[in-house]
Amino acid sequence: MQAIQFEQTGGPQVLQLRTIPVPTAGPGEIVVRNRYAGVNFIDTYFRSGVYPSKLPGQLGQEGAGQVHQVGSGVTGFQAGDQVVYLGNQDTYAQYAVTKASRAVKIASSMEQAVALLLQGLTAHTLVTRSYRVAKGDWVLVQAGAGGTGRLLVQMCKQLGAHVIATASTEAKAQVAKDAGADHAISYQGVSEAVRRLVPDGVHVVYDGVGKATFAESLKSLRREGSMVSFGNASGVVPPVSLLDLSAQNIKLLRPRLYGYIVEDDEFKLHLNAVLRMLEQGKLDVQVHKVYELKEAGLAHADLESRRTTGKLLLSIP
Repeated sequence: MQAIQFEQTGGPQVLQLRTIPVPTAGPGEIVVRNRYAGVNFIDTYFRSGVYPSKLPGQLGQEGAGQVHQVGSGVTGFQAGDQVVYLGNQDTYAQYAVTKASRAVKIASSMEQAVALLLQGLTAHTLVTRSYRVAKGDWVLVQAGAGGTGRLLVQMCKQLGAHVIATASTEAKAQVAKDAGADHAISYQGVSEAVRRLVPDGVHVVYDGVGKATFAESLKSLRREGSMVSFGNASGVVPPVSLLDLSAQNIKLLRPRLYGYIVEDDEFKLHLNAVLRMLEQGKLDVQVHKVYELKEAGLAHADLESRRTTGKLLLSIP
C-alpha cells in the first residue's frame, strides 16, 4: 500500500510517499481502507521532532473510509461499513489499523466527519473539561479562524459566551466573525484591545498558538481567570514562573485531548456530542483544501505558514 513516511525529523520536505505492507487486524481491532485523513498541527510536531517518534515514522491521527478487515472479538462492524476513527500516527496511508472502540459508523459525509473529528473533540473537551464555559462568560480564542479556533468560537457562542477572536488578516477576521465571534482583533496589542472591550479582562483564554501569543494571553485575563494553552503552532511556550500567575490568581492548564478520552466511554461521550451538533446543523465545518496523499508535505507547509482557515485534508487514492 501507499503511505507517507519520514526517515528523519525536519521540515515538510522529509515526508515521502512509500510502499509498505498492509496492516492486519488483531483482537479488538479493525483495518480501514482510508479515503480521507485529517492534517493537524500535532502531525507537524511529530514530523519536526517537537514530539518524539520512532523512525521511520508515519503520521495521521484521524481517518475515514470503509472497514476492510475485522479482528477477533469485534462486534458491531463488518467489511464495507463507512467509519470515522482515531488513528495511531498511521492514517496518511491507504490502510490503517485501529481499535474498534475508537471508530464509529457514520451515515454522513466522510469528508465532513473526518474534518470534524480531532478538532471537534479538542474543542468540545476544552469548553467542557478544561474550562466549562458558562452563559455570560467573556472568552478569548487565539487564532479564531483556524480549524479548532472556528469550532471553539461556535461552541462558546452556543453556550452563551461573548467571544473575542484573534486573526492575522482582515479576511481571517471575517472568517472568525462569520463563525460567530462578537469581536475580531489582530495579534498586535491583544491585551490592550481585549481590555478596551472588557476592562476586567476575559474569563478564559483558549490559546493553541503557543510561544508567540502566550504572554499577551496571560495579560488578557481577569482576576481568577483561566489560561488554557493547548498548542504550539508558533513554537513551544518557554518555562513559566508561577509568580507570574499569583498577582491575579490565574489558573494555568496545558491539556491534551488524549488525556480527556482515556476511557472509551469518555471518547464516545464527546464524539457523540460533536456529531450530534453536526447533524443538527449547529456546527459549520469548513474544509480549506483537500490535498492528494503525495502532497502531504505541501499540506504541512501551508498549515505551518498559517495562511489557511478551517481544516486541511488528504484524499487517499
